[in-house]
Amino acid sequence: MYENQTYAVILKRMLAKVPNDIDKREGSIIYDALAPAAAELSQMYAAMDTNVNLSFADTASGEYLDRRAHDYGIVRKSATKARRKGLFYGNNEAPIDVPLGSRFSIEKLNFVVVDRIAGGQFTLECEVAGAIGNTVFGPMLPIDYIGGLAKVELTDILKPGDNEETDEALRERYYLRVRSPSTSGNVADYINWALEVPGVGGVRVIPLWSGGGTVKVVIVDNEKKPAAEELVQKVQTYIAPYQSSGEGKAPIGSLVKIVAATGVSVNVTATVILSGSLTLEEVKAKFTTALNDYLKGIAFSPDTTIKYVRVGAMLLDIDGVQDYSDLKINNGTNNIIVTQEQVAIAGTVTLR
Repeated sequence: MYENQTYAVILKRMLAKVPNDIDKREGSIIYDALAPAAAELSQMYAAMDTNVNLSFADTASGEYLDRRAHDYGIVRKSATKARRKGLFYGNNEAPIDVPLGSRFSIEKLNFVVVDRIAGGQFTLECEVAGAIGNTVFGPMLPIDYIGGLAKVELTDILKPGDNEETDEALRERYYLRVRSPSTSGNVADYINWALEVPGVGGVRVIPLWSGGGTVKVVIVDNEKKPAAEELVQKVQTYIAPYQSSGEGKAPIGSLVKIVAATGVSVNVTATVILSGSLTLEEVKAKFTTALNDYLKGIAFSPDTTIKYVRVGAMLLDIDGVQDYSDLKINNGTNNIIVTQEQVAIAGTVTLR
């Protein structure tokens, strides 16, 4: 709004109000007196322009977007800590139990033992919140001495860690709330309720899925992958912990079932002709990233069909690919249909 109010424009306007019989050239007394004021005014206009942008949801960011969302009861989701499975072995690969609260390190991350699963198997929680806790696997080192412990392995992701909700994701939830008003348990209500639970990255609502008064809510996590059982239970507890009793967000009498979307692996094979700028492994890595981004982008969208020609175009768009042939998706050349209770996830990528 104020982008045209620059130092030069302001100074010119100020000098124009000075009588012409006074020396207004650069270096004159009047010029040097007005220039600092013009500079300060230009900074003020820049700040005002920024403040205007921070006042509207489409351009606000950070704290100011939080405050705009708070007007509608929407709170930014905080980062959560990953929970992982740890395998503990003593001599001769025998499983061994370790004390709760024991700490272990892997690469630059520390994990603490919080729960026992079975003999030699424990739940470990990353000490750092965020998705970084999902990224490491393999041998761990104890921070404190534990007698008889010979080996520790960090394996399965029991509960994915999530980063703090981004401005873009919060803005989308804000738009969803203001553009799709909630009305006593309509579809928009169930979508909004599910998205309020940290870790939920997408929702699809199936009304009357098993007769009158029944609602099925299908969810995916922030990575647009099938939600873990723990996340499913959190959403179930938040929306309808006891069927039809009205203890949660759902109206009394509603039979609500929360389920994770079923993953549909998308496996891609092709023969590629390289241009020479990248190796085959580098092309494969770039294409795998592009495929993941494409599948995330269409997850739970109005059209979730994986287009054969779109995948081919993505392959051609990769630097280093001159041409390709024999492209197959899940061993065929047809589009892949994804139902409303499914989500496509990247499988194997084989380029030769």
